[in-house]
Amino acid sequence: MAFTASRVSREQVRSDVRRRLARLRSKRWHVLQAAGAAGVAWFIAAGLLGHVQPVFAPIAAVVSLGTSYGQRLRRVTEVTIGVALGVFLGDIVVQIIGEGAWQMTLVVAMAMVVGIFISSGQVFRNQAAVQSIFVMGLLPTPGAAFTRWTDALIGGAVALVAASIVPAAPLRRPGEQAAVVAKKIASLLRAGGQVMLDADAVYGLKVLADARATDPLIRELQDAAEEGMSVLTSSPFRFRHRSHVHRVAELVEPLDRALRSTRVMVRRAAVSAYRGDIVPEEYYRLAFGIADAVDVVEAELAAGRSPDGLSEEARAVLLHIGEQTGLVQRSDSLNAEVILVQLRSIIVDLLGVTGMGQFEATDALPPLPPRGSEGSDGS
Repeated sequence: MAFTASRVSREQVRSDVRRRLARLRSKRWHVLQAAGAAGVAWFIAAGLLGHVQPVFAPIAAVVSLGTSYGQRLRRVTEVTIGVALGVFLGDIVVQIIGEGAWQMTLVVAMAMVVGIFISSGQVFRNQAAVQSIFVMGLLPTPGAAFTRWTDALIGGAVALVAASIVPAAPLRRPGEQAAVVAKKIASLLRAGGQVMLDADAVYGLKVLADARATDPLIRELQDAAEEGMSVLTSSPFRFRHRSHVHRVAELVEPLDRALRSTRVMVRRAAVSAYRGDIVPEEYYRLAFGIADAVDVVEAELAAGRSPDGLSEEARAVLLHIGEQTGLVQRSDSLNAEVILVQLRSIIVDLLGVTGMGQFEATDALPPLPPRGSEGSDGS
């Protein structure tokens, strides 16, 4: 028992280390960018302009860049003005009435009042207050207001330039994550089809647990799409990627719907296996066929192809399978009927991934055959 607990503990530690290393890898560009901006801001203020200890230049640069791409332009502006305001007010108060507890109270109140008056942003007024505290508490040298104010502006300007320089990785990530979601849909379709084929309730519960754990995949896709759009906003150098990123962002909704429909289908397959319901064999063949079409979409997304150019082959396969749903045998089992309906929903959602509109995709499927139909002969 002690050996097992120790082994589990080691596995948890290794998993935690891997997660932390993955987080570090995902943020390495932010680290390099902030550190580089801090160094450049210091060099300009100290090396080129001759300012003594220009600490506010790197502070403004680092604080401005310490956020997501979408917030950076606004953050740079707020932080630059907020830091400059706080530095200026702190220096003015030190020169006129000196330093002390009540002077600290006064300068913080002034900074926050002016900050609230100028902007409703909390970051703005907080930076104004914090920098006024910094000036009064650590650098109360009179007569340096203009120099420190200039340093803050230098740091903000450097941050603004740095914010417009972004790697291509955030622009590739939405397509890569969309491929991950598509791969999971294909995997669940095949697993659900196998549950129908084998009527294995135990395996069905395992597949269902896997399907229920897929919400993070969609959240990651949404985050990746938002980050990609934010990069386009903050970087004029990535304009040529605009169409690609916009199109990938449009895949989020149909992929989300397809994954949700797949979860429902898997649940009904598991329940059918548990209750011993008979599911027509055409249904698992439909699931396998849809999975094959999703494989094509996944491969093209993973390869970085534009969603506008997603394979016509995948659409043709999906349309063919959709036609087959109008020829299959109907079932008296409610669970089997829901499986058939969900398979059709998955097809409609995946046709949306290939660029078809919701109504167009829905109209492309034939009506279900009447109950009691013997279905097609598979030819």
